[in-house]
Amino acid sequence: MKYDVVVIGGGASGLMCAATAAYRGRKVLLLEHTKKIGRKILMSGGGRCNFTHLHNTPANFLSGNAHFCKSALSRFSPADFVDLVDRHGVEYHEKTPGQLFCNESSKEMLQVLLTECEWAGVELMTETSVFDVTPVAGGYQLKTSRGQFNVDSLVVATGGLSIPNGGATGFAYDIAEQFGMAVTARQAALVPFTLQPDLLEHIKPLSGVSQWVTVTCNGMHFTENLLLTHRGLSGPAILQISSYWHAGDAIEIDLLPQLALEDWLKDQRTQRPKAELRTLLAKHMTKRLAQALCELWGFEGEVGQYSNARVQEVAQQFKCWRMKPSGTEGYRTAEVTLGGIETDEVSSKTFEAKKAPGLYFIGECLDVTGHLGGHNFQWAWASGFCAGQFV
Repeated sequence: MKYDVVVIGGGASGLMCAATAAYRGRKVLLLEHTKKIGRKILMSGGGRCNFTHLHNTPANFLSGNAHFCKSALSRFSPADFVDLVDRHGVEYHEKTPGQLFCNESSKEMLQVLLTECEWAGVELMTETSVFDVTPVAGGYQLKTSRGQFNVDSLVVATGGLSIPNGGATGFAYDIAEQFGMAVTARQAALVPFTLQPDLLEHIKPLSGVSQWVTVTCNGMHFTENLLLTHRGLSGPAILQISSYWHAGDAIEIDLLPQLALEDWLKDQRTQRPKAELRTLLAKHMTKRLAQALCELWGFEGEVGQYSNARVQEVAQQFKCWRMKPSGTEGYRTAEVTLGGIETDEVSSKTFEAKKAPGLYFIGECLDVTGHLGGHNFQWAWASGFCAGQFV
């Protein structure tokens, strides 16, 4: 069987690329090795799909080459994708500044892409595994569980290693290495931290408690919610900073980023000398969290008895809680994979492999990793659309 384009991977970037190429009149086949197309789309955003970020810029991405993503992001913007969503009548809302979510369900977003593929004439084939990719005259030959295909342009859109129960594999990296392309070290990103047993003992009873914080690591910081869990630390602030963390690194957490704590405590010491520290802090965090942290750090007694040095010690601890996570929850819960196929190996305009004409790589498998909040979807749409113009 002969096709102009075969796209391997039925996720966000693959669907976008397939539809874009088919609208150009190309005969397109999309292969997906699981039973369902777009499983990560369905899982995303708590089932409502945070499908883009209105303020998306290249600064929202980590990559060995900070310039690589600029071309695609400029050619297919969040406004372009919103136009597509609007044409399909999907209702959405801005949950936090810039972050767009479906009002009802992420199924609506998947349906937009499936409808586009149907209108464009894309042939979809699920439960199809690719066993071998061989270059032949004028293209590539694929050996699959559904037989053999010959193709002019082959697009690998199989993503990274995150969420293996959603179908993630290392297929893209294997194909890249087969053709002599360099692949950087990979690690789970946008992922919760686990904690050492002695600290976790104090944190576990607080599972479900959240706090607005600033978390810092390796020169980067994010001010968002932190969520305490029975395994450790999660929430947007932690997921964001996890992309900048490496094993053995310490993180620093400012539990009260909007409060000049030392000055405030000195005022409270004058105004309410009989109050306990935990009582005062409960104005700015949950009572449970204030009590647990005061017990953990040994801050007891009436605040009127605290010396200036003791007040400074309290402020230092709550404004700069320094800890070393024991690790992360890994790819099982990670939203994305950090690292991947080196961007120098593909064209930033076409996404074609420089060492293998007619072979393209798009989406998460490349060394381009977005921040939380819809940026990774925007990269999927942009890279898929741009590659679809050239395959």
